[in-house]
Parts: sequence; structure tokens; C-alpha cells
Amino acid sequence: MTSISIIGFELCIKVVGSSAATVDFVLPLVDVILPPTTTKSWLPKLGSSTAGDERLLPGSLEPCCPPFLLLHLVLLLLLIFGRSQSGPANELEFVLHDALDSSGIDTTHARAAREGFCSQIQKLSSIERETSISINRGVDLGKTALYVAAEDDSLISHSSVPLPVDAFIERLDDHSMQFCSHYSSSFRSSPKNMIECLERYLYIDKGFRRTNARNQPEQRALYLPSVLTHRLGSATMLSLIYSEILKMLRLWGLLDFDVEIFYPHDPYSLPRGYPKQESKETDQLHIMTPQSLFAENLRDLKIAFWPFQLDNTESLFLRAAHAANCADGSNSVEESAFNLASAKAARHRLERGVWTSVRFGDMRRALSACERLILLQTNPKELRDYSVLLYHCGFYDEALKYLRYYQELKKQPFDSFSDLEEDAVEKLIIRLNLILMEEGWSRPSYGKNFLSNNSEPW
Repeated sequence: MTSISIIGFELCIKVVGSSAATVDFVLPLVDVILPPTTTKSWLPKLGSSTAGDERLLPGSLEPCCPPFLLLHLVLLLLLIFGRSQSGPANELEFVLHDALDSSGIDTTHARAAREGFCSQIQKLSSIERETSISINRGVDLGKTALYVAAEDDSLISHSSVPLPVDAFIERLDDHSMQFCSHYSSSFRSSPKNMIECLERYLYIDKGFRRTNARNQPEQRALYLPSVLTHRLGSATMLSLIYSEILKMLRLWGLLDFDVEIFYPHDPYSLPRGYPKQESKETDQLHIMTPQSLFAENLRDLKIAFWPFQLDNTESLFLRAAHAANCADGSNSVEESAFNLASAKAARHRLERGVWTSVRFGDMRRALSACERLILLQTNPKELRDYSVLLYHCGFYDEALKYLRYYQELKKQPFDSFSDLEEDAVEKLIIRLNLILMEEGWSRPSYGKNFLSNNSEPW
């Protein structure tokens, strides 16, 4: 009878998952149900992270409760546990790639790049999400940024050849090699002097410059391949290159002290390094973690390619909500007329299939940025922003689904939600429900046009 109970444990863990978190949840339960003299070494086979743990459940030992009751109890608790660990990013299906496929556009390379991005961010544990990029060892920052660029390149170029990620990794590593060959003497000097040499190499010898990409039409400064090629990048991309050089120096045993990177929040300054032992409490606001770096880069991309670019005084969501007539305008006649004109202009572009423009955004890359932000699980507002884009593309079922998840996940005590935005959300939900109640409602023609248009954004 005991073997039935053991099979029950194994079956439950296989169904829910054999992660260390699952096993850590099961072990206290086993300790309660089984006699204290029972050891359980069968659990490491199911994913225990405790090396050398002797946990054996002999077949001759009987649990202290009926085996079928044990089986049912464990199954119930494990299923509850498994559900509690899953979030919207694991349950929801995204729209972009399937919609492009249905329009006759091959997304093989885009899907491969998305899988590469997901394989990297899955390594972000709760600790690593808060670890500085300069000492991060869990996630390959350079490769992750290149996967972002590779997906967007595939979406807009429709090339039969994927972006050469490995070639750009080598180019990134070459900067570490060249720094070592030109400034080898700096490794025998003080930490401060070594950092000064590294910044002289980056910002003077190689001529890396910063652009404030949020306010300029140079969106390529947000993609690592372009930054490596043209030496013009956002503060986020320059911080990433800085940290990747430090990573290689550490791997080669040439860096025997920790360096922190000061990330500037003003529009002009360059990322600078300093010895970690000299850190001050005020520096915490300027320390980039892997999660904050990716979130900043993806939000920059979302802002740069948002299809509703006019009236920058409002949030991205409200601009799109105005275009959908789901947000109240100002009492000012002039501002109301301006919002109406902006909404009509955005709708006209979509109806003509103009999905990309230097000044008016790019629907495909805005959608891809939103999807990756949702996967990163940074803020429930990303679900809301994604849903309003889906509404404009005619994906009403999916838009409503993401709005419902947004309402489930938003936490009023911790996050700031404006009354104007929440009012627009409610109006959009009402409109979506009315649309879906109508029998035979067809998607607007521009939902297809923005997918099938083949114009180049560059």
C-alpha cells in the first residue's frame, strides 16, 4: 500500500513540476504524514536541490494515514501550490506571431529569437532580479538584448536569414580583448585608474556616444547590434556594454575588485563606474539590475514605436484610449480638438495600413515590446497597454482577456493608478463586451493591413 502513496507523490510532482520550490513545499508535508524515522531519498530524483540528502522511503514502512487519503491530500495541495506559482505570463497566449503567420508572413526567426529571450529571463530568480548588472552571473545580458533585436529585425525585414547573434556576441567580446591589449598596465594600478582607462577606451578611443532615444527619432540606438555598429546608444545600452566588458575581465581573472555602474537618470550623462566599496546610500537609485535594465530598454522601445505619438503630455495608454474614444478629453476646446485630430490621424494611418513611420510609431514592434514586458512581469499596467493595442488591431476577445487579467493583478496599495486611466479602462471593457455581444461582428480591415504591409521602417 505504501508504494501507492509513493506513486501518488511522484505523479503529483510530475504533473505540477519538479522544481526546487515544489520539493521544498512537499518535504514538510512528508515529514508530517510519515513517521519521523522515515527518510526519503526518493525526492532528489524528483528535483530536490539538496545535494547528498539521504531521503529514502522504504517499502516496508507504512505511513500513519490511509494511503489513498494521503494520495488525495497531496494531489490537492500540490495542485493548489502549482496554481499559485503560475501567473498571467504563463497562462496567456500572445497574438503577434500567430497573427503574422495567418497573414502569410513567416515568423520562424522571430519565434526562435523570442524563445531565446525567454530562456534567458527564466534564469532571473528573485535574488538575481535585484542583483547589480555589474556583478550579475545568472543572465547573459548581451545575448538577451541581441535576442530582442533579432526578433524585431525579423518582424520588419522578413529576411530569410536571422540576425547573426553569435557574430555580435563576438564583436562585443572583441571590445574586452582590445581594452586588455591597449590598457594592460591598468590592471596593475589602482581600481580608480583602471576604471578611468576603461571609460577612456569606451567614450574616447571607441567613440561611444549617448542619445536620448525617447525624444529623438533615432530608434536604432535602442538595439544592441546598431549601437555596436554606429557607437550611438541609449544610456541603457551603454550600461550593458560597460557591464559586459567588466564580466569578461572578471572571467579572465583580470578584475579582483567589484565595480558598480552609476546609471544616469538625466538625458545627457554617460554611465560611469566606481569601486563598489565606495558606494553611498544615495547611489542605490542609480544601480541597474538585470530586470530594471531589460524593463527600461523594452519601455523605451514601446515608447519609440507606440502608434499614437501625438500629445506627449499623456500616458501611452491614454493616447490610444483617446484614439478609441474611450477617454474623456480636457474641458479646453483647443485640447479637445487636438485630441480629436490626433485620434483621427492615428485611425487613418491604420486604415491605410501604415503600420510604421519614423514619426508615428510601429504597431508590430510596439506589440512585441509589450509582450516581452509581460513576460518580464514588471508591472500589471503592461497588460493594460497591450490590450488597447489589441483593440485597435481588432483582436477583441484577446483585448478583453488581458484587461481582465490586468484588473485581477493590479494592487491599489502598492501601485499608482490614475482615475482618468482607470475610467478609460472601464469604458474600454464596456465597449469590448458590447462588441463581443454582437453576432457576426467582423474585425476592421486595418487589423489585417498593419500585418500584411511590407514597407520598411528604416
